[in-house]
Amino acid sequence: MALMKSSEEYIESLRKVKKRVFLGGKLIDNYVDHPIIRPSINSCAMTYELSGYPEYEELLTATSSLTGKKINRFTHLHQSAEDLIKKVKMQRMLGQKTGCCFQRCVGFDGFNAVDSVTYEMDQECGTDYNKRFRAYLEYVQENDLVADGAMTDTKGDRKLAPSAQKDPDLFVHVVERKPNGIVVRGAKAHQTGAVNSHEILVMPTQTMREADKDYALCFAVPADAQGVFYVYGRQSCDTRRLEEGNIDVGNAKFGGQEALIVFDDVFVPWERVFMCGEYQHSGALVERFAGYHRESYGGCKSGVGDVLIGAAQAIAKIQGIDKASHVKDKLVEMTHMNETIYSCGVACSAEGKPTSSGTYLIDMMLANVCKLHVTHFPYLIARLAQDIAGGLVVTLPGEQDFKNPEISPYLEKYFKSATEYSTEDRCRMQRLIENLTLGMGAVGYLTESLHGAGSPQAQKIMIGRLANFDYKAELAEELAGIKKG
Repeated sequence: MALMKSSEEYIESLRKVKKRVFLGGKLIDNYVDHPIIRPSINSCAMTYELSGYPEYEELLTATSSLTGKKINRFTHLHQSAEDLIKKVKMQRMLGQKTGCCFQRCVGFDGFNAVDSVTYEMDQECGTDYNKRFRAYLEYVQENDLVADGAMTDTKGDRKLAPSAQKDPDLFVHVVERKPNGIVVRGAKAHQTGAVNSHEILVMPTQTMREADKDYALCFAVPADAQGVFYVYGRQSCDTRRLEEGNIDVGNAKFGGQEALIVFDDVFVPWERVFMCGEYQHSGALVERFAGYHRESYGGCKSGVGDVLIGAAQAIAKIQGIDKASHVKDKLVEMTHMNETIYSCGVACSAEGKPTSSGTYLIDMMLANVCKLHVTHFPYLIARLAQDIAGGLVVTLPGEQDFKNPEISPYLEKYFKSATEYSTEDRCRMQRLIENLTLGMGAVGYLTESLHGAGSPQAQKIMIGRLANFDYKAELAEELAGIKKG
């Protein structure tokens, strides 16, 4: 049986990964226990903890297609449409349990994209990238590791190709080829869960042309490889985690995380290089990764949406308006949008088909439709939640004000609502709604919904490419009795 970590073992394993992490302009000595970072580690740890629960075993574990051993599903290569559906169901459940991003999906989606593309690359180019990649993935599975899928470059002047940039380092690229490996330089931005990862799986950020072949790169490095360092991203209200108490953070235990990863002349041995100059295959890798990740959002965002809908219902009860018809109507509208997101995630999974490597790929059209819905609906759900919560979601005094003996009796008196709930109950629910729609949680729910796995225009381009408008026109012409030439 493969080694599957508990949540405690995962957290302890991070202590052995000696990353250089900068936060607030300072190098952090202990990133694992830092109060701003730790909630995001707790979120990722839930992917380990729940895998040990019998009721979640079917969703969170799988049988490895490489070794035949039981593994965490986040390290699995999809072997059926059922695997793809279980992925979405797993992600929704984890979103419900954490109320935020649990960070392991990007590497998971990267594994599956890299597997099928490297297989096809080997068939066409005579390389052995897939063999290398599968050996690497076996290592990841055996050690139950978290891998950050690193795709997004900083991109510089976006009207220019990578090789045309004034600064060549604005896209990750090869700076030296050696007999035993390559040296790479550049940076990856918006990296979800990077500081909580054991490994970094780097992929190209866009379709490359021959002039950009040094940027057509896919490789993996340990997260603490020499020359790798991290700059932790700011989140709205993040310093509340440094304050005494836990009400004002909204979601006290869990949180998300983004970082900039800098690769400052990092050496990568050949056995960990999975693409190096094969620019003709860069577009397929980008599109497949994006497709898998757009499917993912049908699960995780609907799970977090469940929490926000529940918070809206709870605050309505606390404030005594849960029986109002307009509140019920808003909750139904929120649910309709949330279930639409989930339905699209399940649909693109159910329509999945095997690639030549045997790894299953989602239906790309439906995956892009899923993500395009995700760029709209969470914002509308958040708007309705704020509507139900009222203005107090942004005007509520702080926790320390409620602890001040001079003013606390007045705050308790004037912020009391329904008699069966305490004033603190009201404050906690208001803060959770604030967290999900404006604060730290909004990074993983709203902004990530818009820009993660590509902005709306990226999905529209893919939908237009896959729509087959000419075929649809032929259907209409036939029914209308139009005969061609």
